[in-house]
Amino acid sequence: MIFSRRFLPYFLTQCLGALNDNIYKNVLLLLVAYSQVDKLPMDPNLFVNLAAGVFILPFFLFSAHAGGIADNMDKAKLIRRLKLLELGIMSCAAVALVTEHYLAMLLLLFMTGSQSAYFGPVKYSLLPQALKEDELVSGNAWVEMGTFLSILVGTLSAGLLVANEGATWLAAITVATLSLAGYLSSRAIPALPPQNKVHTVKFAPLSGTWRSVQRVRRTPTIWMAILAISWFWFLGATYLTQFPNFAREHLHGDATVVSVLLALFSIGIAVGSFLCERISFGRVELGVLPFGVAGLTLFGVDMLFALPGLAAPQSLYGAAEFVQLSAHWRLMFDLFMVGISGGLFIVPLYAFIQTRAARGECARAIAANNIVNAFFMVVSALLSMLLLGPVGLGIPELFLLLALMNAVVAFYVYRQVPEFAQRFISYLLSHLMYRVSINGRQHIPKEGAALMVCNHVSYVDALLLLGASTRPVRFVMDKSISEMPLLKYLFRHAGVIPICSPKQCEATYNAAFERIDEALMDGELVCIFPEGRLSPDGVLGEFRPGVEKILSRRPVPVIPMALKGLWGSFFSHKDGHALATRPKRFWSRVEIEIAPPVDGVATTRHTLQQKVAELLAPEFMKGA
Repeated sequence: MIFSRRFLPYFLTQCLGALNDNIYKNVLLLLVAYSQVDKLPMDPNLFVNLAAGVFILPFFLFSAHAGGIADNMDKAKLIRRLKLLELGIMSCAAVALVTEHYLAMLLLLFMTGSQSAYFGPVKYSLLPQALKEDELVSGNAWVEMGTFLSILVGTLSAGLLVANEGATWLAAITVATLSLAGYLSSRAIPALPPQNKVHTVKFAPLSGTWRSVQRVRRTPTIWMAILAISWFWFLGATYLTQFPNFAREHLHGDATVVSVLLALFSIGIAVGSFLCERISFGRVELGVLPFGVAGLTLFGVDMLFALPGLAAPQSLYGAAEFVQLSAHWRLMFDLFMVGISGGLFIVPLYAFIQTRAARGECARAIAANNIVNAFFMVVSALLSMLLLGPVGLGIPELFLLLALMNAVVAFYVYRQVPEFAQRFISYLLSHLMYRVSINGRQHIPKEGAALMVCNHVSYVDALLLLGASTRPVRFVMDKSISEMPLLKYLFRHAGVIPICSPKQCEATYNAAFERIDEALMDGELVCIFPEGRLSPDGVLGEFRPGVEKILSRRPVPVIPMALKGLWGSFFSHKDGHALATRPKRFWSRVEIEIAPPVDGVATTRHTLQQKVAELLAPEFMKGA
């Protein structure tokens, strides 16, 4: 995938853009801080804060408009226009650098932020259109790796450029050359036309921003994913902002030690992004999120205890001396692991937004994400100023507070969206207790209503089947199972539809069919176990008439599925009631077979039973 024309030109384009942005921004700040103080038209501290503000302001003003444009025109054409705009901006920036015109540089920094605000939505919304579904996580991993390594290289390169004689000329040539290279690489991106009917996008900076955020809030899962990503940028912005003072005051290091900390954090995120792709097995897998959450908290907390506590040396440590001292290794490891945890955290969330956003609206969802990200980064700066100033916290205590807050934020997100917790349990079951393989995943429709029917072998069938679909699934479940002490907290508020026999409770029975019909009418996936009970002997039981009742009211496509390998597990009824016997095996192989959809108009319960029976292995049909 990485070397395909679908991805490589785009990847190079976005890396060159991120690299150029960071070189220009950091060169400007370093010139202000060290070599051109007497030529500034204002106080240096005011200039630095103003520069940070003018770069981030466009994300509030223009992201909503950018998302609408990206959804309503060819994305490749839009990228080429944006890179041509970048070439013009950076050519002017080169002139401003050489002539040392700092007000012009400030204006051009605003224009650079504006170009980035328009590039952000198309940068991520392009991926689900250009890549196959099983390439999406890998594509996001490469993008995050490229972005953070570009930030690292750009920051370090700015320092090297400013340290040379003729710094302004070198910087001017560099930014102009990189923008030209980015435009040339963008010309190789293949056409990506809009996926829906094209609409005229109205430019409304303030009201558009508000409407963009309100639109994504209507989809709670996407909104929670955006909040989670924004929280990571809150953390990341705080770490990156405090590294210089942290290195000087608490590690007794010079500017080169700051570069070491930045490198550990950025490379950690790159490694975590690829690790996420590996442990997700190429799928959009929210189940890996808790590993990232746990790492951000545990290693963030340990950074406080990993401080070396060495006496201040006569002169500040350089990078080589800092790395050689074993007293610093634990702190370096913690910071690297914080970066890895961050990669595990954000890659599946970006992929999740791309797969869950409505067709043709991905860029607007990403635009809303960028708006909220920018807001969180501004809040991080304000909170740091408050806590480190009037409140009187030290930077290590600030890092500790952030790590503890991370656990609180994660608890809130998982409480608001039970599907996240379900997918974590599903991931643990699928990869720790079982080795689950899925055949026929492509038969699950990416949009629209469908009824999934499957044999019923164990209490964890629903959790394993959930992992077969990137879309949310509404499970129809025996009321007694949905209310089990170990499972009811997991299924509560998660859209499970409890059902029982009409003899047991006619109201519950009738309400279940009403809720099923409503879910299918709304275009959702619904999964039902037509046997009506857990298998008592491992043999496929007779399908009950309920499935025909569903289809008579709403004849949607039906997807036959089969679970193989769960009979005899701790959660099945073999050798006694499930959960009542000691587990006899772990790491058993489980297969999920998915057949092509069947027309819901013509099929019957007997036909569907035969379809499921054909998917099951002969030895399974024999029972024990």
